[in-house]
Amino acid sequence: MQHNGHCLCGAIGFEVKGEPNVVAVCHCRDCQRSAGAPMVSWAMFPESALRITKGQPKTINSSGTAMRSFCADCGSGLFYRNEAVLPGIVDVQTATLDNPEALPPAMQIQTAERLEWMQHLADLPEFQRFPE
Repeated sequence: MQHNGHCLCGAIGFEVKGEPNVVAVCHCRDCQRSAGAPMVSWAMFPESALRITKGQPKTINSSGTAMRSFCADCGSGLFYRNEAVLPGIVDVQTATLDNPEALPPAMQIQTAERLEWMQHLADLPEFQRFPE
């Protein structure tokens, strides 16, 4: 199976082939800060499964051996690598895929850093668009 994706502005395009090793929602503080969101959903693939089809992501060392790649134009987070912990693996942010519904998470990780209010989202009122 092939999954295509891109950043918000379209400057970076990519594809990943095959099935992911695992798909997880991460609640760690580094993911929260890098995404500006309470969590990030990642699909873990062998590095060889990823091919950049357009542009060149910028990569920074975000903490220790963790490397995060993103679009330098729009800031969309794209990939995570950590050779010390996950050798030969690239994590792809599933929300950047053309069909993110194709890879639903199977687990939540780093819940020790999960924001307390995340546990109560299902209790909040819902609106399909902005409320009146």
